[in-house]
Amino acid sequence: MLTFVPTPIGNLGDLSFRSLEILKEAELILCEDTRVTKKLLQLISQKLDISFNQKEFKSVHSHNEKAFLTNENKNILINQNVAYVSDAGMPCVSDPGAMLVEFCIKNDIKYDVLPGANAVLTAYAMSGFNKKEFTFFGFLPHKGKDRQNQLQSILENQFVTILYESPHRLLKLLEQIQTIDENREIFVVKELTKMYQQSFKGTSKEINNQLKNTTIKGEWVVIIDGTNLQSGEQLTIKDIQDLDLPPKQKAKLLSKLTGKSVKEIYDNLIS
Repeated sequence: MLTFVPTPIGNLGDLSFRSLEILKEAELILCEDTRVTKKLLQLISQKLDISFNQKEFKSVHSHNEKAFLTNENKNILINQNVAYVSDAGMPCVSDPGAMLVEFCIKNDIKYDVLPGANAVLTAYAMSGFNKKEFTFFGFLPHKGKDRQNQLQSILENQFVTILYESPHRLLKLLEQIQTIDENREIFVVKELTKMYQQSFKGTSKEINNQLKNTTIKGEWVVIIDGTNLQSGEQLTIKDIQDLDLPPKQKAKLLSKLTGKSVKEIYDNLIS
């Protein structure tokens, strides 16, 4: 049997009793990174006086997950107690593991997924956005047109959107959001469950100004409120002019927001 075990995202105390029991009983532990997992188990051993010395470890990550899915390993998953852990948080959520789940389903291999630490839901509950629906994008493309296009798509979305962002690109992301909609409400939090956890909520302009004077170190979760614009709603000329984007990009964005044709909006912009 294969069990997917969530691991703490920053605070060792968030490891559940069930997760600990599975890790103790596992004959084989599949890891996104064996070094990270061994270090985690060493910390647990020191704190709780539990030994994991007899465990076998194998690395299964995004680059070799597909290659791991062989008949030989199928028999191992059927006949042994196997645990899978990613480096932190819930496997299969912006982490490897989904291919293993699909492999188990197709080959009638018994598996289970334990509940546990997860940055997406923790940040969403902390944000105060009182809405039932949200979308999760993980990490945006690092740069270029793909990043800009995906961000525009997010800001056109009527649902709350949750992103992960690195400290190196956070300010750039906030500047991009402010350029498109400086009044969009957002929530950002860094270092969830850790000693230096810190969160901010306000308009994109307010958060951007605040974080320019804040230490950006650490991983961030960014939650963006959905747009209130409905299809067919009319925008004023001032709204259009306030968008600091090339006319073609403005036309595409406003076409989706208003229901008007791209050509009609583009002609109005350049006239």
